[in-house]
Amino acid sequence: MTLTVHTIERLAELDAREWAALDHASYPFTRLEFLSALERTGCIGEGTGWRPLIVTLRDQQGLAAAAPAWLKDDSYGEFVFDFAWAQAYARHGLRYYPKLVVAAPFTPATGPRLLVRGDLARDTTDRLVVQRALQAALIDTAATRGLSSVHLLFPETDDRAALDARWLARRDCQFHWRNRGYASFEDFLGSFTAEKRKKAKRERRRVAEAGIHFESRLGSEATQNEILMAWQLHRTTFLRRGNEPYLGAETFLEIARTMGESLLFKFAMQGEDIVAVAVFFIGGDALYGRYWGAAEEHHSLHFETCYHQGIEFCIERGLARFEPGTQGEHKVSRGFVPTYTHSAHWIAEPRFRAAIADYLEREIDAVERYAAGIGEHVPYRADLDTP
Repeated sequence: MTLTVHTIERLAELDAREWAALDHASYPFTRLEFLSALERTGCIGEGTGWRPLIVTLRDQQGLAAAAPAWLKDDSYGEFVFDFAWAQAYARHGLRYYPKLVVAAPFTPATGPRLLVRGDLARDTTDRLVVQRALQAALIDTAATRGLSSVHLLFPETDDRAALDARWLARRDCQFHWRNRGYASFEDFLGSFTAEKRKKAKRERRRVAEAGIHFESRLGSEATQNEILMAWQLHRTTFLRRGNEPYLGAETFLEIARTMGESLLFKFAMQGEDIVAVAVFFIGGDALYGRYWGAAEEHHSLHFETCYHQGIEFCIERGLARFEPGTQGEHKVSRGFVPTYTHSAHWIAEPRFRAAIADYLEREIDAVERYAAGIGEHVPYRADLDTP
């Protein structure tokens, strides 16, 4: 198999048909429609901290594999925190940025990172050969450009299996929901202990008693005013934390236009007024929670809009899992369980590689203890296996 390496610095240079032939269609955040929306609306590109440097492999048939890689001038929007590493480099007079990051921008959700064309991906041996060539191309690209490091963030198991010993493994913990084949939300609550089931029903009842009901809109179904309202509400949440949102209003509109079947708004309505919204993305077998915002405070509204409504949607659609985003031990009492997420890191400087490797060993032990401790508080009955 003859493979040649090419790098792409503008997403507009990619052939949409070739990119769609890569084996990743069920994951919305590496679709060219999503990435191009970010580029066209100025969320990524020069001056944003996310400069495209897509590493590709080509064979006689065209695009054989690709890694959605970005030159990063900072560590914002990654959700795998290495600020301390950058500070340590600076203290020793070394340059940490720019670095090369393989990720879906602004997206802390596990998915494919070493993308392989469908015909090659179907053969286990070919897939592994191509993925190993791609991970080597990433390292070679970074080394040629004098970059400090390469980081694969939230890769799937197959991607991690293709990496060689030059990569350092890192682990973190999120809280995900798994579908046991529930027939309804009531069936799901039947797996809870009596106390936790009562609490969940009380939360839902409080929202209903406030006169709030919910309406679902796919991006392709939502009006422009509804989409802009969703954006404005989610912006309010960011502003309360002192930040502007990563995505602009025009980005929401563009994503709804180009991949509306993968975008979901759950609107909390009081009469005809939108009082809150949760923004989700739909994958092949998963729901991804992304953003939330509310115009006014109501008891339990956040939990209902972001978690219960998402779970109910998964049950209705038969989706296998729900990834609601980062952090939040409060998710556990709503049925989410500790779930490991992963990243892999190539560090060029040998001394820093050794120091970071030692740190990661200790960090993994701490993450495992944390997950085990949180796991003791899941709401499920003792006679059931934890999902």
